Amino acid sequence: MDTRLGRTDLPPQQAQALRKAVKIEIITIAYTSVTIALIAFVVGSSQAMRTAWIEDMLSLLPQIAFLVALIFIRRRPTRDFPFGMHRAMGVGHLVAGVALLIVGGNLAVEAVIGFIRGEHPTIGTVVLFGQTIWLGWLMMGVMAVIVIGPFFYGSYKAKLAGPLHNKLLHADAAMAKADWQTTVASIVGVGGVGLGLWWLDYAAALFISLGILWDGWRNMVTAIEDLIDKRATSYDEGSVHPILRDVLRTLRSDRAVKKAAVRVRDLGQVLHVEAFIVPRRGRIDVAQLEQLQRQIIALDWKMQDVVVIPVSQLPPEATAYA
Repeated sequence: MDTRLGRTDLPPQQAQALRKAVKIEIITIAYTSVTIALIAFVVGSSQAMRTAWIEDMLSLLPQIAFLVALIFIRRRPTRDFPFGMHRAMGVGHLVAGVALLIVGGNLAVEAVIGFIRGEHPTIGTVVLFGQTIWLGWLMMGVMAVIVIGPFFYGSYKAKLAGPLHNKLLHADAAMAKADWQTTVASIVGVGGVGLGLWWLDYAAALFISLGILWDGWRNMVTAIEDLIDKRATSYDEGSVHPILRDVLRTLRSDRAVKKAAVRVRDLGQVLHVEAFIVPRRGRIDVAQLEQLQRQIIALDWKMQDVVVIPVSQLPPEATAYA
């Protein structure tokens, strides 16, 4: 398997993490496809079950987006695409987020309208092995079984997202780890219908759709911020990327540098660094600039593009402290 990202050859740890990520995404797609088929057999007229079924379909989007984007980000930079195609990962992230947001909003509206109209969902019976049983038992049984998978692969993906600095993989992991809430809500909704509390089905459907809406909003905002070059952050959006601090420390450790600041943009899994320096004596030669560039590149495998620019005054929007 090719473990190159653009012009970057991944270190052994990241190369292994990438291979594992591809495998777990393929396994997840297969697992989710089976769960979609199972739910289709028992979905009935329950709004909660229908919403959970659609949520399962939507959960395929980040996984497919990751695998498709990976095809593009492996390509080396060209004259037409001088920075490579690393933004493909962000585009996939954005497409998944927008789709979740639109469908989640539509499902929420359907749940509210169904509740206002007082449409009582009905769950009939089926004959299984010669026995007539309430379909609701099958619904709840299927949902209780399929909740097991996300617990395992959600945590597994989260562990891989860090070494790879992949926000799409992290978002996919977060959605998987929250799947148990969807399952529990659907079980409550179906159980409510069985107990005569028809409104619980719509309440559960609304809860699930709001979760889809939140996932869509969060993913869309994160993707847009990266695509419009927000200052680079950690893969989980928890803080400014620590590499900014390391770059500043490297620049200031050089005797020829009086002041330094950086602008770092996240291209998907790799970073583009613009390092600005004010030379101590008002000038600096090319050899020194190239040496600083090599030192910055050596800091982290994610350094896809690094430029060191001598200036008389630091740009006010550049980061001087991190």
